[in-house]
Amino acid sequence: MPGVGTTEPAAALPAVVRAAARGELPAWAEVTPRRREHIVRVSALLSTWADSAGLSPAERDRWVAAGWLHDALRDADPERLRAEVPERFLAFPGAILHGPAVAERLAGEADPELCDAVRYHTLGHAGFGRLGKALYLADFLEPGRDFEVEWRASLAARMPAEMDEVLVEVLGARIRNLVDRRRPISAETAAFWSAVVGRE
Repeated sequence: MPGVGTTEPAAALPAVVRAAARGELPAWAEVTPRRREHIVRVSALLSTWADSAGLSPAERDRWVAAGWLHDALRDADPERLRAEVPERFLAFPGAILHGPAVAERLAGEADPELCDAVRYHTLGHAGFGRLGKALYLADFLEPGRDFEVEWRASLAARMPAEMDEVLVEVLGARIRNLVDRRRPISAETAAFWSAVVGRE
């Protein structure tokens, strides 16, 4: 998966991506008002980071669109989503199925990197480029979450200049949380960790 952005003009992006970059969810989205507020905050962070990184207008639109699309099915019935995802996701808890389900609906409409960023935004993925990493971090660091507020704000302020360093901190904290709660660590998350620390 490439880590660099598209060089296409924003007008050449697929319609679903252009619409999401304008803050329009697909007609099939299922989000509550509270979820929509989270989506707005994630997208705002991604927009800010894209501008700080000096991304092209098309790449900025892809980042913002990923923020709008990542939770587009978060409030859908997980058991219904289970019927829509590839077999490799069937054993996952219902709370994780929305990313893969959205990616399946976007397949053929959005580029593979954006689809993978959405597909794995809850778990992480060893193949993530900048977009996948940014979405993973924005979902965790958005200011509406009510835990470790100062720590998360300090990490968000270091983005995107220190993306890999921030990623190590966030991913490490999330893995420690799973260990402390005696929860399984997915193969995707473990591979993501190995890929991230292997680059240091």
